[in-house]
Amino acid sequence: MQADIVILAAGQGSRMKSKLPKVLHPLAGKPLVQHVIDQASTIDGAKMHIVVGHGADQVESALANQGAAFYLQSEQLGTGHAVAQAVPGLDVEGVSLILYGDVPLTPAAVLQSMVQIAARGHLALLTVVLDDPTGYGRIERNAVNDVVGIVEQKDADAEQLKITEVNTGILALPTKLMMEWLPKLSSNNAQGEYYLTDLIAMAAEARVAIHTLNPESEYEVQGVNNRRQLAELERWYQLQQANRLMDAGVSLADPTRIDVRGALSTGTDCSFDINLIIEGEVEIGSNVRIGPNCVIKDAKIGDDVEILANSHIDGATVGANAQIGPYARLRPGTELAEKTKVGNFVEIKKATVGVGSKVNHLSYIGDAQLGSDVNVGAGTITCNYDGVNKSLTEIGDNAFIGSNTSLVAPVKVGSGATVGAGSTITKEIGDNELAVARGKQRNIDTWERPTKKV
Repeated sequence: MQADIVILAAGQGSRMKSKLPKVLHPLAGKPLVQHVIDQASTIDGAKMHIVVGHGADQVESALANQGAAFYLQSEQLGTGHAVAQAVPGLDVEGVSLILYGDVPLTPAAVLQSMVQIAARGHLALLTVVLDDPTGYGRIERNAVNDVVGIVEQKDADAEQLKITEVNTGILALPTKLMMEWLPKLSSNNAQGEYYLTDLIAMAAEARVAIHTLNPESEYEVQGVNNRRQLAELERWYQLQQANRLMDAGVSLADPTRIDVRGALSTGTDCSFDINLIIEGEVEIGSNVRIGPNCVIKDAKIGDDVEILANSHIDGATVGANAQIGPYARLRPGTELAEKTKVGNFVEIKKATVGVGSKVNHLSYIGDAQLGSDVNVGAGTITCNYDGVNKSLTEIGDNAFIGSNTSLVAPVKVGSGATVGAGSTITKEIGDNELAVARGKQRNIDTWERPTKKV
């Protein structure tokens, strides 16, 4: 059975005080609405329908690769009116799940359960009990505790306002029933809008079974209306990631100071210091130690690696027992073998570094292939770019590169070769050869230091 996922993303979000549509504001590194899509995409037979309005072009552009159908709500006349815009694209024999682009963290398992209930011909409604229900529609139940309707805050009387079970707006039902009921909605209410919530009373009147589900935390159904709420939801989300890591055998110096903005997998007995930021797809092995203020993005880190403070790893692979940093930068295409060492203020880009090789201080290695047990002295650079093309530097096993060396690519340094400090190498060096390429020193004993003119 097709599950049509209707995501309402037409609101202006004026309280965000932003030119960016609200649903595109990032939470944990990706747009709010992307979280909704990712969760709903796990449902069997899911097909995405996104209702856009304010900033429609921006939203459609940002989500162009999601395989979703888009529907324009040119006037914001309420949630019922918004869903109606998507009706022409829905399968009448399927079920519809209504979600919101600014409610990002509802678990996929909950959504799947709702769809399964709707597939049995019933209506599934996600509700939550709040200490302070102000602003939310209240769930009305009869004497035998069946749901009979939802009353919005502005339409509620004093008794109804005492109800603490509220509507999240998320519901699932057979599409055929929804198509039958949507045209019957009325805007005769305090907001002058077509409320989707009126479908609940119609379902009760038609004796369609209404099943309520509840989230484990109210944050799972919390919407974002302003930047303070966005920040609050971010911190809750990140605390869940921290708890997951600790449950998996990772020690965190401070669970409130780690941000996971992607997918992170780890081994056991890892130790992460404060202010670690994870982005994209990151895989970390066992017994990995990461110092403070590090950023790791789209990287694979082997077992027993130590990453010292203030290092930035992006698009790199780091072998077991390597040591990185402090203040090291590994850029995309970097591949470090086992037992390598990359020290302070070293930048490596699109280079392979063999087993046991060391680049300890203040060096740039780009577009290069280093063998095993190579020692690169401080201040060494591979001159890989001539202003148009990038060329390769090859360094063989056991080579020793003296400090302050410039290797002008394309160039090869043979196995066991030695380069004298301060050299500019432009020609190939054979195995076990010594290369010295620097100007001859002159000492002038008659030279006088300049003095300031009066």
